[in-house]
Amino acid sequence: MSNLARWTEIFREMGLHGDPIVHAELRRRHSEPSRVFHTLHRVAECLDLFEQVRDLCDQPAEVELAIWFHDALYDVRRADNELRSADWARTVLQVAGASDTVIDAVCGLIIATAAQAEPVTEDEALMIDIDLSILGARPARYAEYERQLRRESRHVPQQLYQSVRKKALRDYLARPRIYFTDWFKLRYETQARANLQRSLRQLSGGGLLQGAM
Repeated sequence: MSNLARWTEIFREMGLHGDPIVHAELRRRHSEPSRVFHTLHRVAECLDLFEQVRDLCDQPAEVELAIWFHDALYDVRRADNELRSADWARTVLQVAGASDTVIDAVCGLIIATAAQAEPVTEDEALMIDIDLSILGARPARYAEYERQLRRESRHVPQQLYQSVRKKALRDYLARPRIYFTDWFKLRYETQARANLQRSLRQLSGGGLLQGAM
């Protein structure tokens, strides 16, 4: 649920005040013209999935907030989006009066979604798996995701994009398991590997996304 009422409720559960101006700014940032995948729609997808695993979280409110903030500041040309988003979340939570423990938990969850990050806590593992759930989406949604990524990187020449994307796909496939938690592995691992292998074949054949720029 990505509406203001739920945003206010999260903060109330934590004994804090949820600033509606921050919520509006989050929605504005996720609606930036440069975004195609990292949008409000993706936030909603992640929040819907979070509701299915809420009971598995040690600190569910912190995880829910981290989902809102983890791509809040997003520039495809930068490699520090998670860190910048965590810094903003830290500022917002400090103003709201959150404890250092809560702030560190939320920021740690956001930073955990950076590429190649390894989870330290079970909540971080769940956060990463929620973020990677798109890899195990149904084939039509996964194909849409690949097209969306390409459009977000429309400034990158096709040959370079294919090379970088193929490496990312191979890196995922080389993992002993894509998902850190058993809940996600059971439900998403097989489909994720099929999706990644299919995209890798298409990219290797030069046939993927040629018309999607």
